[in-house]
Amino acid sequence: MSPSRVPAVLFDLDGTLIDNEPHYYEAGRLLLARYGVDDFTWEHHSRFIGISTWETLVALRGEYGIDAPVERLLAEKNALYLDLVRASTEVFPEMRKFVERLYAEGVRMAVASGSSGEAITAVLGVTGLDAYFTTTVSAEEVPRGKPAPDVFLEAARRLGAAPAECVVLEDAIPGVEAARAAGMRCVAVPYVAALAGDPVYATAGLLFPGGQRAFTADAAHAWVFGPDERP
Repeated sequence: MSPSRVPAVLFDLDGTLIDNEPHYYEAGRLLLARYGVDDFTWEHHSRFIGISTWETLVALRGEYGIDAPVERLLAEKNALYLDLVRASTEVFPEMRKFVERLYAEGVRMAVASGSSGEAITAVLGVTGLDAYFTTTVSAEEVPRGKPAPDVFLEAARRLGAAPAECVVLEDAIPGVEAARAAGMRCVAVPYVAALAGDPVYATAGLLFPGGQRAFTADAAHAWVFGPDERP
């Protein structure tokens, strides 16, 4: 494959590269407990998987009648989340293998996430992924979070890639929708495998219905580049 035809690969972070949704849930649970909410369950949290932290807090603030400004809630949740991240954060093994392979081949890569910029930097540093990603985009840096295409389009711009050249790796329905809205190919690896039958996932070019347990770097690479072509 000639250098001009090598795609750029854009990775979602939370639930795609790293298994940190439990951290986000726990940070949200602890935050809401401060404001008198003691019944925030994983089921409640799962409604917001793939949605930016800011938009999640806007929704939760309204749902639970919390008076604190969203800016304060965001700062508090980020602090709680970062404490959890620094204590323990795991990269999905096959995802790390895929990233390392793309890096060795000189493929342009970026992280495009609904997390805060501070959280992205902390996660990449703790996991060592900062050695591979020099381009990142947070939802804080664009007008709209996923399912709008803004973070992916901005990542493509920073990489100097046309949207049609880009492949997105995503775990959540809003992210798959955002990739499609951006005009990019998508590899979907559902974080909640039970939701793999949702029609949105069927729009992805490559779907791993079993989630991370089914994902392999070899299968993803073969689909992105073609079985007989290499960068």
